[in-house]
Amino acid sequence: MNQPDRLAAALQRVRIAARVFHAGGFCGTGAVLGERAGGHLHLLRGGRLGLESGRGHPLEVMGPAAILLPRAHRHHLTTDVDGRSEAATVDLVCADIDLGGMRNPLEHGLPDVMVVPLDQAQPLAAVLELLFDEAEGQGCGRQVVLDRLAEVAIVHVLRHAIDRAEGRTGLLAGLAHPALSRTLVRLHEQPSAAWTLERMADEAGMSRSVFAETFAEVVGMTPGLYLRSWRLQLARARLDEGATLKQAAREVGYASHAALSRALSGNVS
Repeated sequence: MNQPDRLAAALQRVRIAARVFHAGGFCGTGAVLGERAGGHLHLLRGGRLGLESGRGHPLEVMGPAAILLPRAHRHHLTTDVDGRSEAATVDLVCADIDLGGMRNPLEHGLPDVMVVPLDQAQPLAAVLELLFDEAEGQGCGRQVVLDRLAEVAIVHVLRHAIDRAEGRTGLLAGLAHPALSRTLVRLHEQPSAAWTLERMADEAGMSRSVFAETFAEVVGMTPGLYLRSWRLQLARARLDEGATLKQAAREVGYASHAALSRALSGNVS
């Protein structure tokens, strides 16, 4: 039996968005990218780049590499890694990204900074070359192509993270788990279904007690809390698209629009 696509349902319902704001040469000793609504993606074609995010020790990244910062916070990029008088110039793509916000379990489950050497992710290396080819041209729709390629790059980073999620906690670790991933995919595909702990455990092929304990340990929250968080994220997305409260409640599995309204206002955990 083929393994279900562990990312497809989540990404189809909560759209990843990227906006490339720099593509080309970068030379600096103190370029600060300020706080924005979402996170950032940086794709380094070659050379060395220093990154100070304020979330741990400074990093030295050797290109080619992808750097994903899922959430908004100030960070500092520099090519003057060694404090030399003349910093090198590197080719860099930078994009603002939106992974749905902290209420989205996908974003919530990611570490603050992810670095993927592209010798470990060849498809991502191919996307990087396409990005720079597009950046160097002036074809019609250039910005749209750059943005879409950046979104493709994010998906490849997430694939890489799932493949190497062993020992971590969060949604990606859950999607990497052979049994839990079956339940998570079904929750993403069918949020409005009448989910019970027993039904979730059956999807994973586990007893209720073992499933509940394993889910909390790997994903970092109880199955019930995860389902509520996922439903609320989807409801907010539908309301932003113009759906009525009643429509959103029906589509994501709330018994009534009043119940959804209480959950959105924070009166229900």
